[in-house]
Amino acid sequence: MTDSAARGADGRLVLVAGATSASGEAVSRALVAAGATVLAVGTREEALDALAAAVPGVDTRVCDLADRDAVAELAMRIHLKFGRIDGLVHLVGGWRGGGGLAGQSDEDWDFLERGFRTLRNTTRVFYDDLVASPAGRLAIVSSTAVDAPYAGGANYAAAKAAADAWTRAVAQGLRKDAPQSAATIFVVKTLAGLEAALGDEVVRLWGQDPEAINGRRVPLTVESRMDG
Repeated sequence: MTDSAARGADGRLVLVAGATSASGEAVSRALVAAGATVLAVGTREEALDALAAAVPGVDTRVCDLADRDAVAELAMRIHLKFGRIDGLVHLVGGWRGGGGLAGQSDEDWDFLERGFRTLRNTTRVFYDDLVASPAGRLAIVSSTAVDAPYAGGANYAAAKAAADAWTRAVAQGLRKDAPQSAATIFVVKTLAGLEAALGDEVVRLWGQDPEAINGRRVPLTVESRMDG
């Protein structure tokens, strides 16, 4: 095990995007408990205040991550106060669907595409941070719908497939530019009930060989937490 892996998440600076969700709170809590500095980002100040009360120690930031200029400004402020980040956990998203193929509405697609846009923006802006870090980590949550799409969830599956492919492209870049860093995709059918398991698995990323987890799609189940 390298010195970097032995250190784990302790002392890492990690940005959690979409931090006000149940999974965002669980991931933030697990990271803080592991000794990381957590930058919790969301769009609603009142929800971020509630997160800060629930998870003491998080640093909250309001930002529209769908706006690339806003993300660039966020990065500038983070760099000035903290320096470069060591991790990006992207949890922006949500499910929209139903109504068969004909019922895949433009409104639902716009909502889902916005979540993908936040992934594109944050990874493009913070890619150099992950490259420069001694142990950069990117993590997203994808869906089993990518492998088994159905008509009523076509919008959702397409958006998740795009995020999945984008993250594997980031992994290829890291393999070339920063072999000490890694991008990992957690795959679930639904995150409900798996929030704590996700938090545990995110923390574990810093204790694993980056070559073994870079570009990997990791099924996340209740057993994941039990095995940990």
